[in-house]
Amino acid sequence: MTLKDKINSKNIPEHVAIIMDGNGRWAKQHGKLRVFGHENGVTAVKKIVEAAAEIGVKNLTLYAFSTENWKRPQSEINALMNLLIKALNKELDSLNKNKIKLYAIGELDKLPSKTYNELQKAISTTESNDKMNLILALSYSSKWEIIEATKKISSKVLSGEIDINAINDKLFSSFLCTANFPDPSLLIRTSGEYRLSNFLLWQIAYAELYFTDKLWPDFGREDFFEAILDYQNRERRFGKTSEQLKQK
Repeated sequence: MTLKDKINSKNIPEHVAIIMDGNGRWAKQHGKLRVFGHENGVTAVKKIVEAAAEIGVKNLTLYAFSTENWKRPQSEINALMNLLIKALNKELDSLNKNKIKLYAIGELDKLPSKTYNELQKAISTTESNDKMNLILALSYSSKWEIIEATKKISSKVLSGEIDINAINDKLFSSFLCTANFPDPSLLIRTSGEYRLSNFLLWQIAYAELYFTDKLWPDFGREDFFEAILDYQNRERRFGKTSEQLKQK
């Protein structure tokens, strides 16, 4: 029996988020430049996107480029942007074939115009797909997202559109980039690092966290299925006791 066969199809996380880490270290291990790691990281993305859609994950968010990544050498940033364009063009037919709808969250206006235009083109081309949502976090920072939501809500409070006493979790979430998606049930981080790196901090309040030592280019279908099985073996209590859950 394969790992995939062991997965309970009735307990698939509706939303999986992944911090794809380790491309640079993987390249270094192979005696190559960092861009070589990023190129192989794209191959890993393809495998995981297909694996997620295969088992019925409805939403998959990938941390592709953080706000902090703009601090990297310009040559690496240029290579990453070109790689994104290349990947979008190459995989567009596959996304449509597998009925995967593309979204992007983050400070997208900071992207180079060519990258932004190609991204919007891909988003538009896949807008009628309905099997899985693939959400790319690009130029994304959770602190930025929370601050922006706070500004928008504050503006509406000042204009009288929102009563300050009406502000709650649900309302605040509706002003975030992920307003149209359920919060992640599972967050995966590769490369052996144990931190969240400013990613979906509000949304993962009750997510199960899964860390693996595998570097992202080495993270494959079986590794993803293993993470899903680990998730399915956990008890999700949301503040309740085990006894309360058993009484349902």
